[in-house]
Parts: sequence; C-alpha cells; structure tokens
Amino acid sequence: MDHFLYQNGILHAEDVPVPDIAAEVGTPFYVYSSATLERHYKLFDEALEGLDHLICYAMKANSNQAVLSLMARLGSGVDVVSGGEYRRAIAAGFPGDRIVFSGVGKTRAEMMLALQGGIRQFNVESEPEMRALSGVAQSLGTRAPITIRVNPDVDAKTHEKIATGKAENKFGIPISRARDVYGEAAMLPGLDVVGIDVHIGSQLTDLEPFEQAYTKVADLARILREDGHDIRRLDLGGGLGIPYERSNDAPPLPVEYGEVIKRTVGDLGCEVEIEPGRLIAGNAGLLVSDVIYVKSGEDRDFLILDAAMNDLIRPAMYGAYHDIVPIVEAPAGVALTPFDVVGPVCETGDTFTKGRSLPPLEAGDLVAFRSAGAYGAVMASEYNSRPLIPEVLVHGHQFAVIRRRPTFDEMINRDTIPEWLES
Repeated sequence: MDHFLYQNGILHAEDVPVPDIAAEVGTPFYVYSSATLERHYKLFDEALEGLDHLICYAMKANSNQAVLSLMARLGSGVDVVSGGEYRRAIAAGFPGDRIVFSGVGKTRAEMMLALQGGIRQFNVESEPEMRALSGVAQSLGTRAPITIRVNPDVDAKTHEKIATGKAENKFGIPISRARDVYGEAAMLPGLDVVGIDVHIGSQLTDLEPFEQAYTKVADLARILREDGHDIRRLDLGGGLGIPYERSNDAPPLPVEYGEVIKRTVGDLGCEVEIEPGRLIAGNAGLLVSDVIYVKSGEDRDFLILDAAMNDLIRPAMYGAYHDIVPIVEAPAGVALTPFDVVGPVCETGDTFTKGRSLPPLEAGDLVAFRSAGAYGAVMASEYNSRPLIPEVLVHGHQFAVIRRRPTFDEMINRDTIPEWLES
C-alpha cells in the first residue's frame, strides 16, 4: 500500500495535489510520502514481534537526509556500505550502536572512521578485510564487533545484477569455509565475533530462497557454538520485493517473511537484524515528469518526457518495469494507445518502456512513475549536463523540498580549468 491516490480525479501525495508540487518546484522531481515510509517500517517491526530484533534500514535504497531522519526517529537502525553513508547516518541522528557497516571493499580509513565514531558491527566479507580491520582496531586500542558474511550458494531467483547469494557472486565467504574463517577471526586480537551475516539478493518475490538460506545459517550457528564461538546475533539481510507491476501477483508480505525467520532461526535465542531498503522506500516515492512532445514514428508513437535515464536508471540498467500513470485520472473506459516512453538524453537506451498502453496524453501533461522511491534519486547522475532533480517530502497537507535542483552555474563551477589553459 502507498499514499498516492486519486482525489477528485487528481493524483495526490497524501493530501497534497501533485500538480501543486510541480507548479512550485518544476519537473521532473521525486516526491516521497512520510506516511508510507513509516507504515512500511512498522510492518517489519510488527512482523518480528516476539524476537529480540533491530530493523536496519538499508540506506543505499534512498539516502536523503530527511528520509534518514524520519527513520532514525522511528527507532530504526541503519545499514551503510561506505564512509559517505556512515557520515550521512551520523548526521541524520543515528547513534553508532544502531549503525551496521556492510560492503565488500571497506577501506582502512572507513574502518577507522566507524570505530572512532561508534559502530554496532562490521559485516566482514573476506579474510583480508578481517585482518585489516583487526589491525586498525588494535591501532586504536579497541576491538571491532563483527559478523562474518557467509555465502550460502542459494539462488534467489532474481535479476542477475542484484543476486548476491550464489557461489559466483562477489559477496561473503563460502559457507563451506565458515568454520575455518571463524576460527581465524577468534584468534585475531582486534576483533569481537558477535554473529553471522547473510544476504542473498534484492527484489525477491518468493520466500523459498530465504527459507533455504536461513536454515543453512541456523545450522552454521549451532556448529559454531559447538566450536566455542559466542554467536549471539544474526544479520539476515534484506531483499524482500515490492510490486512494481500492479497487475502481477503481489510479493510476500513482511508478516510472512517474519514467519520464515521465526521458523528457521527463532529457537536460537539470537538477536535478529534485518536490512530492508526497497520495501520501505520503493512504493513511498514517485518520479513526476512532464510530457515534452508526442511524436509519431514509422511504426510507433513516442511519448517524450523531461525525465530521463540519468534521473531514473533502473529501466535502462535492469530492464526494470515501473507503472506510469497520468496525474489527471483518465476517464473510465477511455481507449488506450501504445507508446514508447522515452527521455531527452542522447542515447537509445534512454527508454523507459516500449509499447506501453496509456490513455491519451498531450504536451504539457504530467505523468508519474510509481514505485520510484528506492534506487531512483540515489543512482541519478548529471549525464548530458542535466541537473540532479529535486526531492520532495510530503507529510499530510504539507510538503517540503528536501533536496533542491542545483543551478547550471553550480554544476559548471565545480569544474576547474588549469592555469596552462587560461593563458
């Protein structure tokens, strides 16, 4: 469920008419619903009721400071994957003991930053990283709390570019080598081994891969405890999918996901962490765009928008689907027309969809891409010297710009011309 509904024929973000936002900030822009973000967080929290747990919002899905601040106020933890994200988390009000640091390529500088600023745990991905972290912690006279990410070789049945739990993926250590790696970790003086980490991919629409992975983690936890390790925390990752295409069957609900967790690891007495990102933020956002032209081609019609692949890269990168809807509701029973929906970037790849059946649209009409709150603004670029687009947060009848559109001068003036070209 989201809070983007038609009222009197006009699409609203909560209680704000979307055209009112467009008139003030210009198009294209992202708009997020506070109520949807809060609701989705609470669904996960309720799904794990009865377990000692922490919901750690995966910041990579949407890292706007206002969104992060809202999550921190709800009591969420946060999963970060870079020093920059760590700094964002601290600035948004997350205490160090609610920050989990993931990622395959943590640098020593990032390790030091987190150890000095406060950290709940590092999710370690390899033996070299483990040894480097121990050395950094020793140099600071402390011990780094860690889980070790194991790769369970489970096919998440998702897009190949967002699968992370198969043997050929770059993430984690093979679960078959876990006992040896944990044995080495226990000997390193700068580390405090607190648990196990696993994450098998993103946009999962089937619970069976979770069941397989978590069963393997439970078995490993029992073996490691027999080996003398104090396994007291399980980081089970994220990845639960959202319904991008409304006509398809809905993915499993958080409560069903919670039942899998309770069934597979609930008897271990461990604190459970999960790292949802997409399901919290995805359906909480729209990308709103203006129709520039309707163009007739040889065998198709094009809807040319002012939004482009640099604003929303998912269709070009993943072939991803987003529902596209008019801001002014189409009359019931109106005839639909197939359009290739494209942007103005000078790339054939700047195509959002082909042959999509849409109601009649004209230049100047507004459209919205649904389910654009995750992996939209965070993956945007300034390709073709197009400014990053504004982000807006809605709360009831109120809305605020939470990231403004930079000016062209600001973009250009970030570049520096060397002295030898100025003479």
